[in-house]
Amino acid sequence: MAKGDFAFPSAPERAIALGEIHARPYPLLSSGRVIFQLAFMMDGGAAVHHAAISELSRARGVAPPDRQTRHHALAWGQGTLRWERHTEFSTWFWDAPLPETFGGEVPIHPFGDGFTAPGPLISGIRLELRPDGPDIASARAVFDPASLCYSELKNGQAAVLTDFRQDGNGLTQILVIDRGMTEAGRGAVIQRLLDIETYRTMAMLGLPLAQALSPEMRRIEDGLTAVTQRMKAHARDESDEMLTEITRLAAELEANAALSLYRFGASRAYDGIVRERIKTLDETPVPGHETLGAFLERRLAPAMRTCQSIEERQANLSRKLARATGLVRSWIDVELERQNSDLLTAMNRRAEMQLRLQQTVEGLSVAAISYYVIGLIGYAAKAIPHDLLPVDPVVVTGLSVPIAILGVWWMVRRLRRHHERDD
Repeated sequence: MAKGDFAFPSAPERAIALGEIHARPYPLLSSGRVIFQLAFMMDGGAAVHHAAISELSRARGVAPPDRQTRHHALAWGQGTLRWERHTEFSTWFWDAPLPETFGGEVPIHPFGDGFTAPGPLISGIRLELRPDGPDIASARAVFDPASLCYSELKNGQAAVLTDFRQDGNGLTQILVIDRGMTEAGRGAVIQRLLDIETYRTMAMLGLPLAQALSPEMRRIEDGLTAVTQRMKAHARDESDEMLTEITRLAAELEANAALSLYRFGASRAYDGIVRERIKTLDETPVPGHETLGAFLERRLAPAMRTCQSIEERQANLSRKLARATGLVRSWIDVELERQNSDLLTAMNRRAEMQLRLQQTVEGLSVAAISYYVIGLIGYAAKAIPHDLLPVDPVVVTGLSVPIAILGVWWMVRRLRRHHERDD
């Protein structure tokens, strides 16, 4: 809670939101420094990286950072070791006094034999901040002229040279010429250059995945083309097999899309950061040389377009597979409706046959029952003495025939109607 006249309860997230603004201050650097920055992937999890910086801190007699801490700094030799945890990687920044010559050996540094890398190295940078002087010409000769980028910054207060190639230690070499920048200005320029190299490397991670997915996409596209050609030939009798094939292709596509979704999204985000940092540098081209922005635009932009192309192909192919699935399912639905119609027709025919059979059985039943009833009447007439029934039993039997038939028919009909009402 704040103190003073405005001591109101604060939102739980307020401290985090305010602190994030100041989470990455630019280092204040004097002129004449060499900077090493290594970036390690977090393949083993953030705990491994936290353990590494904690071990270094304890070895230097410094309290280790809290597990939730994303930034930590400690003095090391004649410089400061700065650790920062990102989403996919952590960076290790250390500055020291310049060696005599550009690219010269720095014998003592934190990344020697006693240092255990917390993960695979993804980016390594050696940046030298040198004041303008006669030794700049010899430093410039170290870079490859074919890919040398050379531009001025901050209205001529600084210049930057790099060829984006790695030295014998696998580090990208960058030279910044200081022509009167302030400490804060140096820190801002250095941080932007380090971000450009680190994030452009991270952005390029999407390219190998895009190149690996391209033949898979082609195979799925060819499979869909084969299925649609079979559909074009009206092969409705193969609709079940075609639906199975389309479902298999869709499953493979979704698996590839799920695999690449995060990577391509991260590459877009990193590419956006690189472009933002380049824009903030506000480079002025040196005649006869490319700027960093122009060089990276020619190299990085095609890679990002390749990733974008794969994403668009995945989206388009997903829509095509959905349409093909709908068409095949419509065939199957029509076939099912036809089969259901045939089944209902057959059931109607069977019902009619059963009705006719029932009517026939009822007729036979009436005749059979009437026969037995008439027989019983005949036996009864014969059993009555003649003086009680002065009529010939044969006549009685004959007269009872229509009465018995009508009576039995009426009883059978009544029973049938009773059963129909119960149903």
